[in-house]
Amino acid sequence: MTNPWEDGRYGSPEMRLLVSDRNRYQLFVRVEGALAAEQGQLGVIPSEAAGAIAARARDHRCDLARIAEIETVSRHELYAVVQQFAETCAPHGRYVHHGVTSSDVIDTALALQLDAAIGLLGERLGVLMSALCRQIAEEGGRVMIGRTHGQHAQPVTLGFKLAVFLDQLTRCLARLAELRERAVRGKVAGAVGSLGGLGPQGMAVQRAVLARLGLPEPQICAQAVARDRIAEFVSWAALTAACLENLATEIRNLQRTEIGELAESFAEGDQIGSSAMPHKRNPVRSERICSLARLLRSLVGPALENVVTWHERDLANSANERFTLPQACVLLDEMLLTTTAVVDDLRVFPERMRENLDRSRHSHLSEAVLLAMVDRGTDRLDAYRALQRASALAARDDRDLVAVLADDASVTAVLPAPDLAALAEAAADTGFCDTLAQETVRRAEEALAQSTEGARTCPAR
Repeated sequence: MTNPWEDGRYGSPEMRLLVSDRNRYQLFVRVEGALAAEQGQLGVIPSEAAGAIAARARDHRCDLARIAEIETVSRHELYAVVQQFAETCAPHGRYVHHGVTSSDVIDTALALQLDAAIGLLGERLGVLMSALCRQIAEEGGRVMIGRTHGQHAQPVTLGFKLAVFLDQLTRCLARLAELRERAVRGKVAGAVGSLGGLGPQGMAVQRAVLARLGLPEPQICAQAVARDRIAEFVSWAALTAACLENLATEIRNLQRTEIGELAESFAEGDQIGSSAMPHKRNPVRSERICSLARLLRSLVGPALENVVTWHERDLANSANERFTLPQACVLLDEMLLTTTAVVDDLRVFPERMRENLDRSRHSHLSEAVLLAMVDRGTDRLDAYRALQRASALAARDDRDLVAVLADDASVTAVLPAPDLAALAEAAADTGFCDTLAQETVRRAEEALAQSTEGARTCPAR
């Protein structure tokens, strides 16, 4: 049994590298180098030692075998990385990790890692939103039956349907920008967060180190960065995954044989749908999105549990974060890439949309007839009951609703048969679907433009 993201099955190479142990260890060293450089500037450690450590950090490549060897004895991962780095800094190695605690390095490196992940996920989300905008522009005018509770309701356009999902993702993008300011936080504050171990220059050291790394300062923290910040990110990832699952579920439903209005693309002649049934064209990518969303949502529980800590610090969060944070990033990365591929290659079947709309036998006109009768003086409940009876008869006898209504004297007394026929002959009324879809696209494009500008100016980048 293998780890499905380490063997390359899920997530992009960029995201898998970002969450790897090697990258994490390299970030530990980067933090140590920044710390030494600023301590040298402030006179906390000798400038010669500071310069040598900082220079070594810039080209250091962690020796994973040596780190594992040290950790076997020390049973302390961060110590093992620091010690392996310090060994390469002789004769100045004793000044590595001066005055700080493990959480200073681990959480500051995590902030760098999380900021990069947020940037990559934001880019992926933007590409997906742009793909939806293109589909709305190209196919959005297609008229199809809307469904509520799985049953025919009233006509909508494909553009309107896709715009509902686009609007959800636009909110996800806005949430990501908001949480980035809260979730990305480093700290260099020592054993309990008091900065006591850093001496009289403690406040200046933290400010300078974080500025060098491009990270915002915490207003206050204990030994570790407060985990409500991390929980917010994982919760956002789970919420975004749920929105992607919502879109994927709709595509799966509309690809069902009985509906057949949309479908994933299928590589004819190469792709296998079913190993047993050659006729199958399964929506496997949309199903993958739904499957991974279930797993991602399960990570919220541990993230919320990690908010609670004993006094100024404990390690109850540490072990599970080795799973939850890489998984959250890799899973959402995979889901965004897969959803974009599905949307980009979405197959649209307008003839099936028309067939399904016709199959309703004008049942979608029930509200229009109801309102017309009310406007002509019929009590609303009386009109409703008349339409309800007629709809039941139409369904039972497989007849057109307008034909059934034309046989009902209580209806034709206020809405004569010619008026009923005129309603039926008119093009399907989709209300303001087109306008609403275009307004949604406009808001999404504005959000994407702001997001691109924000990525360039964000203090954490």
